[in-house]
Parts: sequence; C-alpha cells; structure tokens
Amino acid sequence: MAKLFAVTRTRGLAWNHALPLEEQEDWSVHADFMNGLHAEGFVVLGGPLEGTSDVLLIIRANNAHEIHALLSGDPWTSKELLHIKQIVPWTLRLGSLA
Repeated sequence: MAKLFAVTRTRGLAWNHALPLEEQEDWSVHADFMNGLHAEGFVVLGGPLEGTSDVLLIIRANNAHEIHALLSGDPWTSKELLHIKQIVPWTLRLGSLA
C-alpha cells in the first residue's frame, strides 16, 4: 500500500545560479515530466522552498526505492540540475489530500 513521503531535492552542479528556474536547461522537458508524475498521482504536491536551493515534493509511493527509480527519469536528474537530498516517510495529521 502506498504511503506518503516528504522528498527534498536540491540543486546540482549543473545548476546555473545566474538564471531563474524557468530558464534552466530543458525547463519545459522537466516541467512536462513532473506534471506527468502529478497527473499519475505519484507527486501529490511540489514546489521550491523559497530562500533555499531545495524543492519539496509530497509523494505517494510504496518505498524510497520507487521514488529513486521514478525521479531518475527526470531529465534534470541526468543533467545534474537536481538530485535527491532526503526522503522521509510523512504522516499527514491535519487536513487532507484527494
């Protein structure tokens, strides 16, 4: 049964700090990939953490191995623009997710 995970990804060595998020190499391919994971219900919520180099994803998966496997397909992973920093099981106590 799928559980919720809080996944932090951080900028990699290829990140161009002089450019905004939407101007990084292959932005549209990355955005399409992530939107696909959201449409499938794998990524529940996601977005950059302001003032940091990190992105927070709330993911519905069976285990950390599944998360690594699916996020390895992100073009920004192979281009070293983003990599996984931390995967932590998350228990939702307040509110609800569809």
